[in-house]
Amino acid sequence: MPAVVGGGLGDIAEVLDAGRVLRTAGFPTLLYRAAGRAMPRDVDGPWDVRGIRRSTALAPRAPRALTVAPNWGVSAAPDRRGPLGRGGPWAVEADEIERAYGRERTIHVSLEEFARTLTSVEENAERWREGGRTAREVARRRRTARFRSDSARFHREFRRFRGFDRPNVLHLFQTFRPRNAFSREFPEAVQVGPIWPDLGARRGRRARAPEQWVWYASPSSSTKFVEAIDQGLRGTPVRRVRVRSPRELAVPANSAVRWSVEPAQSPAQWRAGFASASVRIVTGSRTLLEALALGGPFLYSNGVLGDGRRRHRHRPEKIRALLDGWRARGAATSVLRDLESFSRGRRIASVVRAAATESRWTRRFPRTPPVDGFPASRRDGGVYLTHVGQAFAGGSESSSELVRRLRAESAVPG
Repeated sequence: MPAVVGGGLGDIAEVLDAGRVLRTAGFPTLLYRAAGRAMPRDVDGPWDVRGIRRSTALAPRAPRALTVAPNWGVSAAPDRRGPLGRGGPWAVEADEIERAYGRERTIHVSLEEFARTLTSVEENAERWREGGRTAREVARRRRTARFRSDSARFHREFRRFRGFDRPNVLHLFQTFRPRNAFSREFPEAVQVGPIWPDLGARRGRRARAPEQWVWYASPSSSTKFVEAIDQGLRGTPVRRVRVRSPRELAVPANSAVRWSVEPAQSPAQWRAGFASASVRIVTGSRTLLEALALGGPFLYSNGVLGDGRRRHRHRPEKIRALLDGWRARGAATSVLRDLESFSRGRRIASVVRAAATESRWTRRFPRTPPVDGFPASRRDGGVYLTHVGQAFAGGSESSSELVRRLRAESAVPG
């Protein structure tokens, strides 16, 4: 049940990657949309849907069903009472699947936002930081009764709108390293390693086009990076930057570097161009994981807000988790500092120049994804999802019994 939740197309790609994992394990995969209902926006795009059967009617061939959706509480939950109570774009289909198979013979797997494992207090502080408050202002606000009240409200509403009360929904929070504080506050959340994109066979290959970079410029603030990136590339071996963006993006016309904004591409075309680049500029979670799966240097920014001294990052939890993991592994401080600066929209030109010209920078770039702290069964999100499907298909547990057991296995002591 693919859909856009956060604004980027990674939500759709992630669900399709999960479907590929299950299909590879032998499970038939179905894209079911009730007759007469248009697909959610962007689902009918240039996606790799090989092996996925589309249908407008349910004809159960097995006693049980498993669905995969991005953030089930937003994309597939039914109508609720109160504000923001409208059901998700897949609510009708989720309900019909449950009625066709039975609620206790249906498991809904909810793929939550990657690396977003903040406690309620941290989420509330992040809300103020995202709004432009300084660290000192946020620290002062955290000492107030209003802040504590808002944090308690966030806790209640997060549980409600994630659908933690639904016993047959398995909420998977992919990340690089599990956070015990988040697990203690939300024991229904099962933290797992990434569900990797289908690029593993390409990992470790040498870049075929050292003169070419690829940039997935998804954030609206990408416009603030263009001129500085171009400045940093002047006089370097890089001769071309291929840009993919979901929105209009003005690129330099009179530059020694050839800039091209690519039209919508097939998955095969995107993979080929992405793999051949010497450096990739990525955003969000899926292109970040693609870059990690391929190996080799990359830069990351999920967008910035404000300007000058007030410039700050938008939703930086993914780059924070990545850098913290690499820092714990002893990665080169200078490279991590450059990645940090670029993600903040600072020192863009100098970081770009280092990535384009300094062989030492490239050699010291970390090569291994920092996935640590998980038991072997949860280290790879795709493997874990396969095990869930196999346990449900071949076991005697009902959906709520299996979900309850999986939640208990992932919980940490209070």
